[in-house]
Amino acid sequence: MRRILTAFALLAALLVAPAAPAAAAVTPVQVYGAWHCGNDFCTWGTTRTVAEFDTQNHWLIDRGDGRPSVNVVVLSFVDPAKLLHLTDDATTVDGIPRGITPEIVGYFTSRGIRVMLSIGGITYTDAWNAALAENAAQFGRNAADAARRLGVGIEIDYEENTSPNLTGLQAFIDAYRAVLPYDATGANPAARLTIDVAAGDRWLIALNRKATADWLRTDRPVLDYANAMVPARPASASSAVADWQEHIDGKSNYSPPVPPLAPAKFTAGLYVAYGNRPLPECTDYATSLQRATGTFVQSAAPNGAGTTAGLLGYMFWAAERPSTRGIGTVPPNTCQGGTGAGATAYQIQIPMPALRQS
Repeated sequence: MRRILTAFALLAALLVAPAAPAAAAVTPVQVYGAWHCGNDFCTWGTTRTVAEFDTQNHWLIDRGDGRPSVNVVVLSFVDPAKLLHLTDDATTVDGIPRGITPEIVGYFTSRGIRVMLSIGGITYTDAWNAALAENAAQFGRNAADAARRLGVGIEIDYEENTSPNLTGLQAFIDAYRAVLPYDATGANPAARLTIDVAAGDRWLIALNRKATADWLRTDRPVLDYANAMVPARPASASSAVADWQEHIDGKSNYSPPVPPLAPAKFTAGLYVAYGNRPLPECTDYATSLQRATGTFVQSAAPNGAGTTAGLLGYMFWAAERPSTRGIGTVPPNTCQGGTGAGATAYQIQIPMPALRQS
C-alpha cells in the first residue's frame, strides 16, 4: 500500500509541476558575408586580373575544403556623384570604379557567392548629399542600371548623421524600385537593395528612424534588409549584443520615437580586420565574436516588429585592404580559420537561400 501511495504521490507531483521553459527558437544564419575594400583602401580604382586577385582573396572562395567562406560580398565603395554623372576618368568607367569588373564579379558569382556594390561610405557623405540634391531619381535609375549590367545588388551606405536628405533618398529608392521591384525570392540579384545603419540606435538616428518606419517593414517591405555596421572599434560580445538589441527594441523615448525593427530585417556587423594583429573573427572561430554572440543572433526574439526569432546573420568588415594602416586579410593573415570555420559551424547555405520576411 505504501508503494502504491508513493507512486500516486510521484504521479501527482509530475502532473502539477510547472513545465520546463521552452528552449529559445534557433534560426539558421542566412546572411554570412564580407564587405570588400579591394587592394586600394576601398576605392577599387585599378583594373586587376582574376589571377592576381585570387592570390590575395582565395580564402573567400575556399575555407580550406573547397567551399566558400561567405555567401555574399559587398564591393565597397562607389562614389555617388560619379555614379550620378556616369563619370569616365582614370579610376572610373560609367560611374563604377575600374576595379569592379564583370570578371571580378564573376569570380564570386561563379561559386555561388552573391555580389553587391556599396554606394557611399563615410568618405563619400558629401557626395551622397550632392547627388541627392542634384537629381535623386536619376541617381537611383543609374544605380539600377549598373546593378542590372553587372548582375549585382546595391547597398545604400549614406552616413549623414545630422540632417540626411531623406526626401532625396526616398526619390532614389523609388526610382530604383521602379526599375527593379522588390523580390522576396532573391532570384534577381539586381533587385536586392539594402541599407546600412549604425551599430545601435544612437547614431544616424534620423536615417535609422526613416528606414525602420518606412522601408524595412515586414508588411510592405521596400528594402530587403539593413546591416548594423561595426562600431568605431571592435567591441566585446556584450557590447555588440546591446547595440543590436537597440534595433529590436527601438527607442520609444526619442522624439519622434524610433520604432522596433524585426530581427529578420537586419544583420550584425563585426570586424575581421583592425589594427596590426589578426582578429579571432578572421583567424580563430573558437574565440571569435561570431561564436560568442551566436546564440543571440540565432534566437533574439522580436519586440514589437516581426514574427520570427533571430537576426539574418553576420557581415564582416572588411576583406583585403580596408585601411592604409593595419594588416588587412591578405596572406598570411587570411580568414579560413575564423570566418571560414564559422561558415562551417553555422552550416551556411551557398548560394544564399530566400530570406525570411518576418
